[in-house]
Amino acid sequence: MLGFVPPLPQQPGRPQPGRPPATGHMIVCGDDALARRLAVELRFVYGERVTLLLPPGRDANSPETPLTQRGRAAALFGRMSAAMNRTAATGNGGNDTNAGVEAVRIMEAPEPSDDVLEEAGVDRAAALALVYDDDERNIRAALTARRLNPRLRLVIRLYNRKLGQHLEELLDQAAAVAMPGIDPALLDASTTVLSDADTAAPALAATALTGSSKIIQAEGLLLRAAERPPPRPGETLDPGLCTLALLSSTTNDPAGSEGSDSSGAEGPELLPSEETVAAAEGRGTVVLEAISRADPDRPATRMGGRGAPLAQVFSRRLRWSALGVAVAALSLVVASLLTTKDTAVHSTYLTLLDLLGMNDPAEKAPAARQIIQLLSGIAGLLLLPLLIAAVLEAFGTLRTASSLRRPPRGLSGHVVLLGLGKIGTRVLVRLRELDIPVVVVEEDPDARGIPLARSMHVPTVLGDVTQEGVLEAAKIRRAHALLALTSIDTTNLEATLYARSVKPDLRVALRLYDDEFATAVYRTLRTAHPQALTRSRSVSHLAAPSFAVAMMGRQILGAVPVERKVMLFAALEVAGHPQLEGRTVQQAFQARSWRVLAIDATPPADRNPDLAALPPYPPDGGAQPPSGLVWDLRPEYVLRAQDRVVIAATRRGLAELLRRQRSVLPQQ
Repeated sequence: MLGFVPPLPQQPGRPQPGRPPATGHMIVCGDDALARRLAVELRFVYGERVTLLLPPGRDANSPETPLTQRGRAAALFGRMSAAMNRTAATGNGGNDTNAGVEAVRIMEAPEPSDDVLEEAGVDRAAALALVYDDDERNIRAALTARRLNPRLRLVIRLYNRKLGQHLEELLDQAAAVAMPGIDPALLDASTTVLSDADTAAPALAATALTGSSKIIQAEGLLLRAAERPPPRPGETLDPGLCTLALLSSTTNDPAGSEGSDSSGAEGPELLPSEETVAAAEGRGTVVLEAISRADPDRPATRMGGRGAPLAQVFSRRLRWSALGVAVAALSLVVASLLTTKDTAVHSTYLTLLDLLGMNDPAEKAPAARQIIQLLSGIAGLLLLPLLIAAVLEAFGTLRTASSLRRPPRGLSGHVVLLGLGKIGTRVLVRLRELDIPVVVVEEDPDARGIPLARSMHVPTVLGDVTQEGVLEAAKIRRAHALLALTSIDTTNLEATLYARSVKPDLRVALRLYDDEFATAVYRTLRTAHPQALTRSRSVSHLAAPSFAVAMMGRQILGAVPVERKVMLFAALEVAGHPQLEGRTVQQAFQARSWRVLAIDATPPADRNPDLAALPPYPPDGGAQPPSGLVWDLRPEYVLRAQDRVVIAATRRGLAELLRRQRSVLPQQ
């Protein structure tokens, strides 16, 4: 595990006089929780020397917090250092990734300008992460950093996907021009654009739907990691392809809590050995349950379908009224047929004339005909208000077509989503891709996701979720789950408590940043509502491992939350990893660290460089080519240097595999 961590410096990070600046370090620039989490990941998991650049003052996203950005970072590092020291004191201090590594250097600056980046040592750094909440600031800093150091590995946080693709190509092209003859493998890892919202959205959506399944995509295949409850006495469960994790021993205890990295032996155990799984009793598991073919990406669907069907244009009352008039007219036609012995066509014609008041009075006709004419006239009087109501409702529908849709009366079994910021918007798209009915609650009418909700015709309630009546307007009593994804922990907690008071068995997933606060909330909710599923997730905690792996120059396929721990799925070249090369699949398995799941049998020259993306379909519209990944591995297969493997790994296990030489590219 991790050993002693030196204390944090007490003064802002300027190079000490007479001391040469460090090289090969990593720089993290940001203004929110992701920057602090990423610095923790690099420092305490990968053992890297880190410079953290924060804006002065308080966190703009948490103005109620009395600590400044620097103070919150120092407090987080202090808690992590204490946790690692406690771990080392228990005798599990092997594989120290922090030995000989200096403490995190904290700098404060309002903007990552040329002078600030030079002071941070960008010209000597190995990697730079730009994780500001503002896309424009990240782009400006990335262009500046690429000019100051063409060899620098850049990891950029961008919400705009298309812009991110273009920016990645531009910065890689600039690096290629500045360094002629650069190795293409190095250039592939030179610039990586990621989105914390895209990373966290699948896990959050899966938690709201079932609370038990997570999806990872690799070369057009979907890997499903599913939670399974402990088997009953005498019951034997299907072990799946392999066991990825053992859940906390307190998972089924109402007074228990979701395990995290500081939970000790009672917490979840990632990648356990077969002996450990066999000996575990009363503990749930996470297994690799199925591998299925992924469909091409398709746009999120509108709720209620496309176009304007009758159910959306005309109200139910109007439709029932129209049906009643039609039934009355049909009854008059049948009565005319039975009493006058006329043909069906002529009887229908006469009845329509009577309904519209266009027929002559039946003065000399039989009494039955006169009675039918009178009844037709009365029914015809109902047509005029019916037509006027139809015109008014159609006109009103056209006027409100571009406005937000209100939750329909009969809606049930839906997901109530709180917050339409960056995270909420991505989760909304994910839920609609799965055709899950959603009702959105948002306080700000100008929030980022409001135009998307309007275009997708998603029912939306505008209002403060903490005010009485707002959740009722979202039909919380008939909802299947609640996703509280606002950026304020207390708001998410208040909405959750109120929703549980209305519907005690409601499935709840709330976004919480602080682990200690999340543990206390989880225990309280589990004790009060032991039969209801409760989950708490931190977006920065889910996203930070992916950003850290990108800074190490490797590809991450996805991150799967196991309670409050994170398991990573990554693609690795076997060459250069002595823990894998020349070993059998069984020998390469390191319990609690990593496990080889698949091997890419495609020749190196024909491999898809991005396993996380779907392979392109043939232009002639034919079938998608088969995947080169082999999942049914023989334990005695020997891993070769030219192999590429897909592994499941813990954060520290992946850090050990990716342990890099503490040097930089030679200056040219």
